Amino acid sequence: MNEVAQAVRAAAGAVVDPELRRPLADLGMIGEVTIESGAACIQLKLTIAGCPAALTIERDVRAAAAAVAEIGSVDVDVTVMTPAERAEMLARLRPEGAKHNPFTADGLTRVIAITSGKGGVGKSSLTANLACALSIAGYRVGILDADVHGYSIPALMGLAPEGIPVRPTRLDDMILPPVGHNVKVISIGMFVEDQSTAVAWRGPMLQRTISQFLTDVYFGDLDFLLLDLPPGTGDVAITVGQLLPHSDVLIVTTPQPAAAGVAIRAGMLARQTGQRVIGVVENMSAMVGPDGHRIDLFGTGGAQAVVDGLASTSSTNLGVLGQIPLSIGLRVGGDIGTPVVVHDPSDPAAVAITELVAKIVTSGRSRAGKSLGLSPR
Repeated sequence: MNEVAQAVRAAAGAVVDPELRRPLADLGMIGEVTIESGAACIQLKLTIAGCPAALTIERDVRAAAAAVAEIGSVDVDVTVMTPAERAEMLARLRPEGAKHNPFTADGLTRVIAITSGKGGVGKSSLTANLACALSIAGYRVGILDADVHGYSIPALMGLAPEGIPVRPTRLDDMILPPVGHNVKVISIGMFVEDQSTAVAWRGPMLQRTISQFLTDVYFGDLDFLLLDLPPGTGDVAITVGQLLPHSDVLIVTTPQPAAAGVAIRAGMLARQTGQRVIGVVENMSAMVGPDGHRIDLFGTGGAQAVVDGLASTSSTNLGVLGQIPLSIGLRVGGDIGTPVVVHDPSDPAAVAITELVAKIVTSGRSRAGKSLGLSPR
């Protein structure tokens, strides 16, 4: 292969697959490259027929190759991997094999379960905004929507346009999560045909679903995996505690005493399953009007009440990590599928969430001594 062909191969191979988030060369998706009279012909091997990212990948490959000196035109021959080629690629992506939970205590991904005592406290909205704020800060983030009965993350993350959720891509036994605002997202809502149909599952099915999301979904290398738990202390919360006992837990409440009382129980369950409660967030806190007047619509002191209630059952130091004010921008962001930290970072709620992220990042366990999975060459 001459130098120009090598340069074209390198340029095309450096294009990143938008779903797998890996260079095409690493995935074995660049086949034969030929150059004739300044015209480049590149064989592009898609992972599956009907790949949803096909047009994007082809466009990016064409642009990358056209940028190489001495190339006047580019032709992309789009084909599909053979079963053997796809199996080889999947083996490189998951050398540990299928049905393996990569989010173990020895892993480098920090898992944070976001929970509440009751519904309606804005837990899912906070999860979506935290994920986006972490991504904006430069971290690789994923969301697992564990609220099977009341899933809302796809819509909040812009992955359910006009009420129709984006479907994950399947590669044999592996599921690729859709990406919204640079965050990888998986939810049972992406598999339900009719969004008005209730998911009427009981304990065993719920446990199997959460387990399958952890083992079959390929999130890749993440810095943070956020789990949006259903409210309360039911089957899903217990399952997460069993499957991810090393995970951290963030409790969400409102200033209202009724919400604070039940949130304490969620924290106590997390401790019983071995998880570490890292703090409490008070959502729908006081709203400050244009004239500076403070409006405590839902009362005051809810988060501190949860902290005090959990402190009475443990010697662990716990605090209020953040207070997110009532915000029209936060509500609008949820309605349009663009979290407020993305569409209006100057909004008071967005500012408070960004400050909360800074505290969460520094509240994790030390990673000293953990293997990076690297070896000298």
